[in-house]
Amino acid sequence: MKKILLDYDFNQLKNYLLEIGEKSFRAKQIFCDLHLNKSINDITVLPKNLREKLLDEFVDLPVKIIKTLKSGDGTEKFLFSLYDGNVVEGVLMKYKYGYTLCVSTQVGCRMGCKFCASGLNGLIRNLSAGEMLGEVVAVNSYLSGGLKDKRKVINVVLMGSGEPLDNYDNTVKFIKLMADENGINISPRNVSLSTSGLVNKMYDLANEDLPINLTVSLHSPFDEKRLEIMPVAKKYSIKEILGACDNYFNKTKRRYIFEYVLIKGQSATKECANELIKILKGKPCHVNLIRLNEVKENNLSGISDKEAYVFLGLLEKGGLSATLRRRMGADIDGACGQLRQRYIEEMEN
Repeated sequence: MKKILLDYDFNQLKNYLLEIGEKSFRAKQIFCDLHLNKSINDITVLPKNLREKLLDEFVDLPVKIIKTLKSGDGTEKFLFSLYDGNVVEGVLMKYKYGYTLCVSTQVGCRMGCKFCASGLNGLIRNLSAGEMLGEVVAVNSYLSGGLKDKRKVINVVLMGSGEPLDNYDNTVKFIKLMADENGINISPRNVSLSTSGLVNKMYDLANEDLPINLTVSLHSPFDEKRLEIMPVAKKYSIKEILGACDNYFNKTKRRYIFEYVLIKGQSATKECANELIKILKGKPCHVNLIRLNEVKENNLSGISDKEAYVFLGLLEKGGLSATLRRRMGADIDGACGQLRQRYIEEMEN
């Protein structure tokens, strides 16, 4: 089975070239052009025999954009084809300060959160670090971006399909690959990672010396209610999650964020607002309220914009830092897993 050259960090690439009898200076040529999303054959500074050798051993362009949808608000959604025929998706959001790309870390997901389409078919497989990087460089190239200060993708959020901390080693390596000054050079400070609350891995992440923004999918302040929509709550309590968040802040000095989806009759009650205030007030955190992007298979309903702002007002009055996330990409199946699910259904029919 062929390997993925984007999986190699700069030193691994240099060592590989030396092992096959090539000059180490070729590493920078290859590394830079791979981060520009170039095909191996298009790295024309390399001699033909080296290109042929690389093509014999490595997958060429392991991640390709096969479908693009554009929302009326400027959000774009991409369906990526992987080398083995699997597909994942990403969302590109345009802000005043530049582009933010939401990437996937797994094909499918095994967390089983009821409000999310990513896990409808379970976990198929993990993405490698290079495949995650492939999503970023493919979209940066699509935007005609270059490397370092010429890149168009400014921020990356690991909030697409999959649980990043369930694919821990590849996720951490991906963040380090992006930060390499020889490549696309996206700082960890410009990376946000969203987890459903894998407490043991949250402690590991705090020790990585990566100043990323940690976001935790909370979605209920009550363990029993959270379990109804998030099976992971069976393993980790909210108290344990809060302990891991406190540890993350103590180690990194970076404020953490709670994502909180507003589900009718489930998480958007006054009782929930009061409990959130009780457990979070005074902590170095922010609550990001999210309108539910409804998934037909899960029979959950969202609330009105008016109700969402009432809930936000309750949190703010109670002393919490909170915002209501701007709705983006709703007309193009903007939520995690929806485009991939539709693609799978179309292929099966």
